Amino acid sequence: MTPDMLQQYSVIVQFLGKTLGPDYEVVLHDLNPEHNEIVAIANSHVSGRSIGSPLTNASLKMLIDKAYETDDFLCNYKGIAENGRMLRSSTMFIKDADGHPAGLLCINFDDSRYLQLHDSLLSIIHPQEYITAHASVKKTADGITPLPAAGPQKPEPITENFSMDIPSLMHKMFADATVSIPTPADRLNQQEKKDIIEKLHKQGLFQLKGAITFIAEQFACSSATIYRYLSELKLNS
Repeated sequence: MTPDMLQQYSVIVQFLGKTLGPDYEVVLHDLNPEHNEIVAIANSHVSGRSIGSPLTNASLKMLIDKAYETDDFLCNYKGIAENGRMLRSSTMFIKDADGHPAGLLCINFDDSRYLQLHDSLLSIIHPQEYITAHASVKKTADGITPLPAAGPQKPEPITENFSMDIPSLMHKMFADATVSIPTPADRLNQQEKKDIIEKLHKQGLFQLKGAITFIAEQFACSSATIYRYLSELKLNS
């Protein structure tokens, strides 16, 4: 973002944070390659992140999928904070004059206090046996009730994970990409490694600084080998 955009949106972050209240985290990401990180944040206790924290896996996927070409924003997808709490997350694409993404304005809502209040209220007016048998709101396995679609937005197929730094984000993305593979990463054959690299590329991992070195360490090979795999797959790092 330009300095003027950065200043204006940073004010908006603080304004929204104070207006919406402590259960709403408001985050500004600068997509300038020199930054590519959080540059302003309000109510950071919601996710535990701070200025300098990296993009999330969901944000990286939105960018690699070029969601900004068809949508100005994506609303009401699931996020998971470091403490395990479920968040309702939304992202607006900040675009430059040519329509290219310059930044992201994100809002993450933590409804845990309201769920506790809901449960406390029910326990006051009903015996536990009645609540168990006749609860009108059923929670899903992950502990939250599915949210209705908001307007014409497309459903977001991935879950957002909020990482404090780039290494922890890369480890999380790599673990997700290899969770179904029983063989240790350094013992995979060439095709298996290529398949994982292609999957990670689609998730946006190679937009992160140091991704090549990180993947090379996981596969116990050289960085040149990873560049070769990317070239053979016709992928840009």
